[in-house]
Amino acid sequence: MKLILLYIRTLSRFKVYTVINIIGLALSLACVIIIFRYVKRMENGVMMQYFEWHLPNDGKLWKQIKEDALHLHDIGVTAVWIPPAYKADEQQDEGYATYDLYDLGEFDQKGTIRTKYGTKDELKKMIDELHKYHIAVYLDVVLNHKAGGDFTEKFMVVEVDPKERTKALGEPFEIQGWTGYSFHGRKDKHSDFKWHWYHFSGTGFDDAQKRSGVFQIQGEGKAWSEGVDSENGNYDFLLCNDIDLDHPEVVSELNRWGKWVSNELNLDGMRLDAIKHMKDQFVAQFLDAVRSERGNDFYAVGEYWNGDLEALDAYIEAVGHKVNLFDVPLHYNMFQASQEGKDYDLRDILKDTLVEHHPDLAVTIVDNHDTQRGSSLESNVGDWFKPLAYGLILLMKEGYPCLFYGDYYGIKGEKSPHTRIIDILLDARRKYAYGDQIEYFDHPSTIGFIRTGDEEHNGSGLVFLMSNDEAGSKIMSLGEKHKGEVWHEITGSISEEITLDEEGNGEFSVESRNLAVWVKKD
Repeated sequence: MKLILLYIRTLSRFKVYTVINIIGLALSLACVIIIFRYVKRMENGVMMQYFEWHLPNDGKLWKQIKEDALHLHDIGVTAVWIPPAYKADEQQDEGYATYDLYDLGEFDQKGTIRTKYGTKDELKKMIDELHKYHIAVYLDVVLNHKAGGDFTEKFMVVEVDPKERTKALGEPFEIQGWTGYSFHGRKDKHSDFKWHWYHFSGTGFDDAQKRSGVFQIQGEGKAWSEGVDSENGNYDFLLCNDIDLDHPEVVSELNRWGKWVSNELNLDGMRLDAIKHMKDQFVAQFLDAVRSERGNDFYAVGEYWNGDLEALDAYIEAVGHKVNLFDVPLHYNMFQASQEGKDYDLRDILKDTLVEHHPDLAVTIVDNHDTQRGSSLESNVGDWFKPLAYGLILLMKEGYPCLFYGDYYGIKGEKSPHTRIIDILLDARRKYAYGDQIEYFDHPSTIGFIRTGDEEHNGSGLVFLMSNDEAGSKIMSLGEKHKGEVWHEITGSISEEITLDEEGNGEFSVESRNLAVWVKKD
């Protein structure tokens, strides 16, 4: 208000102000204030993957998230990654066997109107509720394959070696595949595009012979895409009907859909599934197309599941730094640490990770739906190590941490043992995890760091320690400005308080195979 009055007095000297001037300025300042507050809320952002592989097929997830919106806001979640929201080949599918991208639980197709997670109306209401609490929404987007074709078609293929897709196993021959998509239940609403065999580069099943394999589709301009992972010679084909991302009709339609779905659902971003199987230049231009509609701040994180940092580096360069990536190397470091126990050198926990080399592009994870027990990429971080792992990704300065539903709410309806500690860590991230980071990665079994705090967040700053063996301690320096302060541990593992000396030094401790988070006592 003071700024508005000052503006009025200034304009009055020149006799040019009007009621419109005043109203316009007031609205502008209001917008600035709203934006500023929004930015402040997004500070120390946390993404939550709000699903796990074994959710029940009850159509209640969208309602559940809507009801949980306030709680998510209160614990410090600033973005929610939701599962594929469009029609799969059957109702119970998790959404990755994609049938119709335009059917968000709106049409009677594949024997159902709703998806596994609910209806389109419920989906939109859920997103509106999250936005009410300033929580961003990222849709899981599957663009490398389609499943559940409506009719079969005959076409020529070459069968290739599954372990070396550039090697043909024989001469071209004709198969019958489920590659025709008419979407008769949708009746051309939203899009009249129909898919045929020539929109795909490969398929995994010959209906004529009732036989599975990797069949490379033949025809003019047909080939596996370049710019994909080199595993198996060329990892373009993953499963079902492999979408040909070199086909101009396909590129145009997928770009159109990306714009449509982002506007239709008022999305804030996307999680791009299986991008190591997709032409890298398609991904880059697809994001350009969507951002032309939604703005350059439209968020994207890609699943390039490869533990090799060099492969991730190469991909980042290929797509022009246009997409964040999950820090798969960090996940595997944590998995290894949880398996090896005291034999793992904790000084290496961040070695050759994305967060170490590309901190601005790294989404740090402990586990997800693919690494949980029984899943395709099973590498579940041991329960004893998970609190340590979450302490690391939630409290360190770099990286955009992603919390897994299964770790917070539990798997298969069973309560998670980690909810309490994650709540404490989320609260610590919001209140204390600010300022520079000073690392004490100087012991194979006990490491830690200081977050120095900043002037904007009163009482901020913390000390984090983790141990994979015996109890340990470190003399750590917070500087002279902290001399005489009393610090205490907030996870409940250590009851004794410490007082910093005249130089701001203190001996901070951690229990065996545990974590410790120390903050200034009020």
